[in-house]
Amino acid sequence: MKTSISLALATAVSLAFASTAFAAPPTKTGTTAKGSVLTDAKGMTLYTFDKDSEGKSACNGPCATNWPVLKAEASDKAEGGYTIISRDDGSKQWAYKGKPLYTFAKDQKAGDITGDGFLNGAWHLAQP
Repeated sequence: MKTSISLALATAVSLAFASTAFAAPPTKTGTTAKGSVLTDAKGMTLYTFDKDSEGKSACNGPCATNWPVLKAEASDKAEGGYTIISRDDGSKQWAYKGKPLYTFAKDQKAGDITGDGFLNGAWHLAQP
């Protein structure tokens, strides 16, 4: 019985600490031919778009098909330089230092940076 109580207490303490732990940032840092960039969890390069305004995405419809957004879940919390913005369709997107974050559909593997400079230089590598 004493073991059961000890185990229950240990579990309760573990859960209490887990709930106060900080969430991991929504991005990682990767290395490309052009240096360090922010990446998604799969290591795919993230980009920013010049036509976005702070906290507002201008990339919707076909644009968002070519430039998939870095989605935020309802349970995600903003922290540090990361914020969560609301998109026109009501979904949530991660932003870094006020700039919404995207991947590029034509990047095939981690480290690809084919979207850098796209659309007359409007798309840029997201820098840590």
